[in-house]
Formats: sequence, structure tokens, C-alpha cells
Amino acid sequence: METIFKSVVAVIGAIITFLLGGWSPLLQVLVIFIVMDYVLGFLVAATHGELNSSIGFKGIAKKVIILSLVAVAYAIDTIMGDGTLIRDAVIFFYLANELLSILETVGKTNLPVPDVLKKAVEKLNEKSDA
Repeated sequence: METIFKSVVAVIGAIITFLLGGWSPLLQVLVIFIVMDYVLGFLVAATHGELNSSIGFKGIAKKVIILSLVAVAYAIDTIMGDGTLIRDAVIFFYLANELLSILETVGKTNLPVPDVLKKAVEKLNEKSDA
């Protein structure tokens, strides 16, 4: 049974990686930001007594949609023969979006947010527009 489970997970992972255009450092950072944003949002909601399964499900749905749009961008790149230009621009856009969300969540804890991270959001936005 364990072997079947591992095989299924490996196949699903391979399909997702294929749809997203391969595992790159950009994609790795996006996945890290997505997970961090969700976990930090969960922790802040829990500490403020605001846990809500409906809101949590919507958060997961948004993260799945983000990865779906990365897959769409990669499909467009494949058709146009542009390597991963569009995919990478979409990833930069969502990196900025997720980082901004992380910083907003941290702000709810009354922890100061370093200016260098605020500036990083601007830089990521610039890269998504390029």
C-alpha cells in the first residue's frame, strides 16, 4: 500500500511539474511564498480568534488558481516558442503579490516590517512588467 501511495504522489508531482514548465528557482520561491502566506495567515487568524474554514478553503483555492495561471502562462510560452518568458513574468507578478500579502499579515502582528522587504515588492512588480 505504501508503494502505491508513493507511486501516486510521484506521478502527480511529475504531472504538476510538467504543467508548470519544470522546477526552477523562481517556481520554488513562488511555492515557498504561497505556503508561507497561507501558514502565516492561519497562525495570525488563530491567535486573533478568527479561524474560519470557509475563508481557509478560499485561501487554498486562490493558491491553486495562482499555480493554474502559471501553467496557462507556460502553455502560452510553449505555443509561442518563447522559452519561459511569459511564465516567468506571471511568477514575478505573483511573487510580488504573495510577498505583499505576507508583509500585510506580519503587519497584523504589530511586528515592524523591514524597508528592504517593502522595496523588494516594488522590484518584483517591475520584473513582472518587463
